[in-house]
Amino acid sequence: MTSKLRVAVVHDWLTGMRGGEAVLESLLALYPHADLFTLLHNQGSVSKFVEDRKIHTSFIDRLPFKSRKYRNYLPFFPTAIETFSFRGYDLVISSSHCVAKGVIVPPGTPHICFVHSPMRYVWDMTQDYFPYEFEDGSPGSLFNRFVFPFFANYLRMWDSASAHRVDRYIANSSFVAERIRKYYGRSAGVVHPPCIEEIPRSLPKERSDFYLIVSALVPYKRVDLAIEAFRNLNRKLIIVGDGPDLKRLKSMAGPEIEFHGKVSREEIDRLYSQARALVFPGIEDFGIVPVEAQAKGCPVIAYGRGGALETVTDKTGVFFHEQSPESLKAAVLECEKRRFLPENFRKNVGRFTNDIFLSKMSAEIKKLLRA
Repeated sequence: MTSKLRVAVVHDWLTGMRGGEAVLESLLALYPHADLFTLLHNQGSVSKFVEDRKIHTSFIDRLPFKSRKYRNYLPFFPTAIETFSFRGYDLVISSSHCVAKGVIVPPGTPHICFVHSPMRYVWDMTQDYFPYEFEDGSPGSLFNRFVFPFFANYLRMWDSASAHRVDRYIANSSFVAERIRKYYGRSAGVVHPPCIEEIPRSLPKERSDFYLIVSALVPYKRVDLAIEAFRNLNRKLIIVGDGPDLKRLKSMAGPEIEFHGKVSREEIDRLYSQARALVFPGIEDFGIVPVEAQAKGCPVIAYGRGGALETVTDKTGVFFHEQSPESLKAAVLECEKRRFLPENFRKNVGRFTNDIFLSKMSAEIKKLLRA
């Protein structure tokens, strides 16, 4: 099937290797000769496997400051994604968390979309990305207060209208599938993203005394909640990651909080293998980090909403049900009472291997092509 079809894969942008790009790699593995379309490409920012594709970019790729300020061009993204031509292709696969699902394909060309999230910027997370007002009552930027609200209204209308251009939706979680139903009025299948290559054969038995956060440092990740909780718990917390919230978070932290910034893949795996538990205080669409941690035998202390409910079980972690320091502190103390068994981690993460993802996505695509 794969060798006879002319396939186009669409991804919002190529600026780094994150969970969405792991999905992209797997989709390209399904169709090794597929052409890749994207709004912009910062060369060298993704894996060689992706870089070696034939990559088509939009006019966004030729605008100034696109490498770091590309989100400032958000109002132009719908027009840019619609400029691509898919004449002659037998199948279009989009990998979308912004506008990739809105490509216009010829009549009769099947379009299947893997959704990481509906466009967060204009639906449920506008305040997180373009704050009108901050939590301390201070006003957001003039752009956020007086310009972006008008663009957001246009983008919501475009996002809703373009939702009908997709023949089949696949969500990365049931949480995202429900948001697709709410915002687009469409049903979606669920295929969890590839998080690990294979089920680990053995797991570390000895854990250290520190807790771990691996996260981008942006407000909606709620790292501030963890800092406040651990400041009063007298427990060591290591925070891996970087982002615009770093300065504020450091000002909150006490001596028990360590910021390690960006670290290598090997160092992250070492920390997963040693940490007493991973702390996951935000609401995520899916969240690959908890699966990576569990694959190293690391329990997860997670807020009980969003994708964490699909990746963590009561045999591999502990949930807290209010986003408050008190609720998180209680979960940490509960975690310290529990005994977590290696076989439960192996069984749970076995649901998120690359082979399972490839098998399920291949079945979904075959089903669409037969329709």
